[in-house]
Amino acid sequence: MPSYRRAAASAAALLLTACGSVPPAAPTSPTSSASPSQGSATPSASPTEPSSSPSASPAVELPRGGRELFPHYRLFGYSGYPGAPGQGRLGTGDLDGRMREIEQRGKAWTGGRELLPVMELIAVTVHGSPGRDGMYRSRAPESVIKRWHDAATKHKALLLLNIQPGRADFIDEVRYFEKWLKYPNVGVALDPEWAVGKGQVPGRVFGSTSGKELDDVARYLSELTIAHNLPEKVLLFHQLHVSIVAKPKQLKPHPQVVYINAVDGIGSPGAKIATFRGVMRTRPSYVHAGFKLFYSEDVKTGKRLMTATEVLRLKPQPEYILFE
Repeated sequence: MPSYRRAAASAAALLLTACGSVPPAAPTSPTSSASPSQGSATPSASPTEPSSSPSASPAVELPRGGRELFPHYRLFGYSGYPGAPGQGRLGTGDLDGRMREIEQRGKAWTGGRELLPVMELIAVTVHGSPGRDGMYRSRAPESVIKRWHDAATKHKALLLLNIQPGRADFIDEVRYFEKWLKYPNVGVALDPEWAVGKGQVPGRVFGSTSGKELDDVARYLSELTIAHNLPEKVLLFHQLHVSIVAKPKQLKPHPQVVYINAVDGIGSPGAKIATFRGVMRTRPSYVHAGFKLFYSEDVKTGKRLMTATEVLRLKPQPEYILFE
């Protein structure tokens, strides 16, 4: 079994175990129970929704100013889901405390740029069982997304809605969160390792996507962002091996959408660098680099975490560093 398969299989087992701590696909709020097509409509305001209109300003800016991300900012963040330690550090402990930790820890990773903190919420969680709709995934309740969005706004951070779609389509899951994507500090992070086809079960096979599927999402985000005069919006896709994204150059540039290809390989520094280089060779030139480190798995399998100096020495230099 190739090394990336062994590492990813271990990660899959850990993640699917952690997924059991997240409610199955039966969201409790009225919005969460809507179908993907219904999710594209913006619900009427309620006391539980963010207090300000996402399109109130004629030209809103990013959380720390400006309307363009790069090269001014370095993105640095954690991932997670509340109460699920296996999904990442951001889901454990006090959320405000974790955001202060990101702010402090991120200083070593800026490389001369301004820090822009990132919260990567597992908004769609993959499962090893089909759930009521047979899609092998569940969606985070509105109350969770609101709490994390409020924290992102308070700490002047980006909120990325991470999508592990199971058998669902990426575009349907992204459209479901349209209400939140109308805010200038919300983007998406797609996890195609968990995108499986009909008859396949997440965790038993490795999922995949294509440049065409990513392009469908990018076109939708571009139209939404332009319609609401928003600053640049992040479309991130995670990748642990070149085989996870087929024909990546079918992902074309779209106005106001910034692409980040985050490389997820687990293991020693040498193995992680090799994975990064392999994926980057397939990356279209207009896609920015990202790099993911695993607090536990990298140390367990590779003996240590890579340092900021090592990561920022990579070519191309990662614009986004994520810890899980």
